[in-house]
Amino acid sequence: MRGYTRRHPIASLETVGGQVILGWQALVYLVTDIVHLRFPWKEFVRQSAFMTSASALPTVFVAIPIGMTLSIQFALLAAQVGATSLAGAASGLAVIRQGAPMVAALLMAAAAGSAVCADLGSRKIREEIDAMEVMGLSVIQRLVVPRMVAAVLVSVCLTGVICFVGFFSGYIFNVFVQNGTPGTFVTTFASFATVSDFVLTMIKAAVFGAIVAIVSCHKGLNASGGPAGVANAVNATVVASIILLMLVNVGFTQLYVMLFPRTGF
Repeated sequence: MRGYTRRHPIASLETVGGQVILGWQALVYLVTDIVHLRFPWKEFVRQSAFMTSASALPTVFVAIPIGMTLSIQFALLAAQVGATSLAGAASGLAVIRQGAPMVAALLMAAAAGSAVCADLGSRKIREEIDAMEVMGLSVIQRLVVPRMVAAVLVSVCLTGVICFVGFFSGYIFNVFVQNGTPGTFVTTFASFATVSDFVLTMIKAAVFGAIVAIVSCHKGLNASGGPAGVANAVNATVVASIILLMLVNVGFTQLYVMLFPRTGF
């Protein structure tokens, strides 16, 4: 029992605590570097381009069936309750509020997060990280901060792309496959959607991107055991990121409902 406690609950608390500390240190370095004009822009641009190339195309291909699937489900539900005119509002809001930020975050974790963890983990087992620390260079400042900012930027951009692609694919499917009315689809969506919905989505996207970056960097910098240890760290990065993203999404959704309640139509 003592060994189980040390391997699981205590190790989990240590991991979460290390990620929180890493995130706070990265935020402090980010503010300090921006104030003193020492932010590593070249590394930031390089990481942004890499994450975009790894995540953009899969994101678009996933957004299309997501929009169509939501359009099918909400059209069937609306037909059962006799409110077919609300199919556009329901599917569009589902894409913007929940679908877009979660799809972007999951693909960021699967594509960009795993690649970042593998890169830093490889540097760790080759002792490049130790060499940087011996030379007095801050690993967080040089490696973590630009990746975190790049992940936030790419996550926000991908979320915007998914919002457009998901809504457009749902519109096309509803109009040309389900024989819906184009004007009704757009009008109902415009009547129910608000600016706060989109603002919340962008905030969630930024937070999700930061979470993916911190988790992947923490797992990569703490990798050990050779190539097998790096592979295990990459696997743990994807699993831990998805679980954490789901929990944070529930918190964001509940907080939004409490702060901005909808009292009627």
